[in-house]
Amino acid sequence: MTATMRPAPSACPACAAAPAAEALAARDLPDARIALSLPTIHCAACISKIESALDAHPQVRSARVNLTLKRASIDAAPGVTADEMRALVERLGYEAHELDAGTLNATATDKAGRDLLMRLAVAGFAAMNVMLLSISVWSGADAATRDLFHWISAAITLPAIAFSGMPFFRNAWAALRQGRLNMDVPITLAIVLAVITSLWETSLSGEHAYFDAAIALTFFLLAGRYLDHRTRAIARSAAEELTALEVPRATRLHDGEEEVVSVSELAAGDLVLVRPGGRMPVDGEIVGGTSEIDRSLLTGETRPVFAGEGQAVSAGEVNLTGPLTIRATAVGAETSLHRMADLVAIAESGRSRYTSLADRAAKLYAPGVHILAGLSFLGWYLYTWDLRTALNIAAAVLIITCPCALGLAVPAVTTAASGRLFRRGMLIKHETALERLAQVDTVVFDKTGTLTAGTPRLEAPGAVPPEAMAVARALAEGSSHPLARAIAEAAREAGVAAAKVSDVTEVPGYGTKGRYEGREVRLGRASWTGAAPRAQTASFLDMGGGGPVAFPFTDALRPGAQEAVAALVADGKRVILMSGDTEPAVAALADRLGIKEWTAEALPADKAARVDALGAEGGHVLMVGDGLNDTAALAAAHVSISPASALDAARVASDIVLLGNDLSPIGAACVTARSATRRIRENFRIATVYNIVAVPLAVAGLATPLIAALAMSASSITVSLNALRLR
Repeated sequence: MTATMRPAPSACPACAAAPAAEALAARDLPDARIALSLPTIHCAACISKIESALDAHPQVRSARVNLTLKRASIDAAPGVTADEMRALVERLGYEAHELDAGTLNATATDKAGRDLLMRLAVAGFAAMNVMLLSISVWSGADAATRDLFHWISAAITLPAIAFSGMPFFRNAWAALRQGRLNMDVPITLAIVLAVITSLWETSLSGEHAYFDAAIALTFFLLAGRYLDHRTRAIARSAAEELTALEVPRATRLHDGEEEVVSVSELAAGDLVLVRPGGRMPVDGEIVGGTSEIDRSLLTGETRPVFAGEGQAVSAGEVNLTGPLTIRATAVGAETSLHRMADLVAIAESGRSRYTSLADRAAKLYAPGVHILAGLSFLGWYLYTWDLRTALNIAAAVLIITCPCALGLAVPAVTTAASGRLFRRGMLIKHETALERLAQVDTVVFDKTGTLTAGTPRLEAPGAVPPEAMAVARALAEGSSHPLARAIAEAAREAGVAAAKVSDVTEVPGYGTKGRYEGREVRLGRASWTGAAPRAQTASFLDMGGGGPVAFPFTDALRPGAQEAVAALVADGKRVILMSGDTEPAVAALADRLGIKEWTAEALPADKAARVDALGAEGGHVLMVGDGLNDTAALAAAHVSISPASALDAARVASDIVLLGNDLSPIGAACVTARSATRRIRENFRIATVYNIVAVPLAVAGLATPLIAALAMSASSITVSLNALRLR
């Protein structure tokens, strides 16, 4: 590395500190800011354990772990690399990946929610005070006292409405500037007309002022808006998360020298060194070294794949056992990982075009309200030639037809349904997810990490001879391979001590060897140990005689997987299993769960294309997945679910998150979604009947703005009570 270059934190262990020591000593570097993705954390104990370990590092200034985002933010002394922090976390037993902090937006605080809550509180406080003054007026105050109380009410109401009603005013103005109408336009007109009419009445010492109606209307509308806000999660873009998981830096080989460079500086044809544990920063071809690579993030394939010279690799794959030299064939926006992010972005934009029931109702509702109020004003003015009477009736029409019940129809139900599903372990993230879930007729499951736990376990360890298990444990403890770790864990659980094996050496891409009782022993691939390959994932132990001993592995079902599939089939859903894993593994799981349709060795683009094709056939697809290879399909589906243990990118691409490990709530969620949709339609019918009854009274001049506000409040309460029946 040249003396002018500064090493940067890297997700790749290839970025060792030694080549950069001189440069670090020669320069005064700023503090290191490192972001790690922690996809396997799941509780407060995980947070405490990781934060304590990071804070105990002598060069870490502060460390914070966010459970919701599954992310650690670390401020450290100059020279601390992301590789050090990643290794520290992985020693605790957690998976960790570096996130490029430059491509991530700062975690947004819920400013919109706090803003709505503050405006709601101001409107509520003002409404209580104005109502107290109104009671005194209604009880028969004399003219002077009535006028005084009206002016005090105006002094309270005007600034409160100016502040609290700002969301409605802003949205209405934006709609009018674009030459269209939305639900906020009649809301704004109703509030403004009620205030203007009240000021006019007060200035003329009239008996009736409607400041209480105006502020109460604002309060109820804000309550509906806040309920709506609480039902949706403000999620970051899944495409952004995928981009963040790209390796920000790599080790380039130039004239035999290693130099750490930004991935943006790489070009096709460059040689890149990737050490064990590092993710591929580019698409390319292996030109040196042998190893095994983990493709599970991109393809879902459970078993590591042998990697040797001439083999193609993709950005995002993980090098497991030996150093590899890669000749780059695609960098930056041309890599497979970046193309996946593009697929997700396209799918997300398609989903955003889904129109909710409330939006469709608003398109019909808003023009009708304005026409009706305008005709009422014109008719009464021509009939009486009294501007005050015409304005009062027009205001009453706008208030009594104000879409408060319509605005609450959806959020009141979704809040109740979201609470019900949350108690069952499901978090609704998107505002239209329940409506879309109710329409589902096809369910597509990923395999690894979704229907299965995603971690290999030794099958029937008791069937392995004790001596073979002891030797296998000794060899396995010398390797970081996932299958070797599973063998070592099974031996420890069985109480089998490691045999005395010397000269333990890991052979990248093949396995581990050593010497036991004067002969060479090997643990690893079938071809390396002289065993016949199996369809089932397995490692083999060659003890120098008697034939290799097989160590077959299985992937345990996730809790509730069988119940979820059975419930969906019983509900008449078409269930499909789609995985990047090998055909025998997928076929075996499909048969075990009773799934008749399945697809194996599916690439991320294949999954997204299949989901799109099912949608084009008229199906409403629910996609359930957890990995990077599922992200594009999750975003392309009509509605999607991912476990809380899923990678960040998959979790934010989904509409619903399973908070626990149990899949069984999925079937019940579809039933709840259909029930919620029925309640929403009932609420619309209630609002329609209310308007059919109330509007003629207002048009006929039989309802003052105050009576209209009370009627509007009654309709809102009725809608809310109907929503609570869902519980």
